[in-house]
Amino acid sequence: MMRVITGAAKGIKLQTPEGETTRPTSERAKEALFSMIQFEVEGRRVLDLFAGSGQLGIEALSRGAKSATFTDSSGAAIQCVRANLQKAKLQANANVFRGDALSFLRGNPGEKFDLVFLDPPYAMRLIPQALSLLCKGDMLLPGALVLCETGTPEDVFAGEKKLAECFEIRGQKKHGVAFLTLLEYRKEDGE
Repeated sequence: MMRVITGAAKGIKLQTPEGETTRPTSERAKEALFSMIQFEVEGRRVLDLFAGSGQLGIEALSRGAKSATFTDSSGAAIQCVRANLQKAKLQANANVFRGDALSFLRGNPGEKFDLVFLDPPYAMRLIPQALSLLCKGDMLLPGALVLCETGTPEDVFAGEKKLAECFEIRGQKKHGVAFLTLLEYRKEDGE
């Protein structure tokens, strides 16, 4: 069972959806991920795009993020996110949507984020598409941080040089089968 590492909801145990359709980020990978951004969470507007149990967005809220938007295509995952938010008493600053992540990005009504978690099923290699839609849809604030969890480091941009030019790689770590990549959006105000 997953737990909230620190902050307002520290120690709260989180449930995960049953079955094999959701692969939760391991506890050690989550700790490594948040150590990469530990002083950059407070006040951020978070998007947990392939939310699963919602543990990454909930951890960010617990650490002082301003708000979090969760989306997942699985009904069981969305029920889990809602239950975990309620258990952690963090639902007041959260929005939860059920639906395809890429469709959510295509239909975004102008909401902007400055901290994004992308942890889709590795085999689907959806991160380049998600990054492209985030950029094209003007959903990232200048200096936004995007944390990607992939099966290989090459899966982040999948060879798309123009997309890679939009981001600076601030760090990469390997944990078990997971590669964690921290990106910073390069767009500046006024562009």
